[in-house]
Amino acid sequence: MADKGNMTLRIEPELKEQAAALFKSLGMDLSTATGIFYRQALRYHGLPFEVRLDEPNQTTYAAMEAAEKDEDIYGPFDSIDDLMEALDT
Repeated sequence: MADKGNMTLRIEPELKEQAAALFKSLGMDLSTATGIFYRQALRYHGLPFEVRLDEPNQTTYAAMEAAEKDEDIYGPFDSIDDLMEALDT
């Protein structure tokens, strides 16, 4: 068996607990899961999963388009009362 070294990770306690529970249900500990992650990263020559920005869903896009069409909300406004009235509609 190969020699093993120690590694220290900084991680939020709640995240660590959740991950430990998940990996325990899979029959492994955090150390084993971390080793699997590194082996997969080496195999893929990068992260072993897709990393991307979350895109808004269709509902959010529809709301954004509707807001863009509602020109009254952008003003200019003659008073605070006019602004508040536009926001209420």
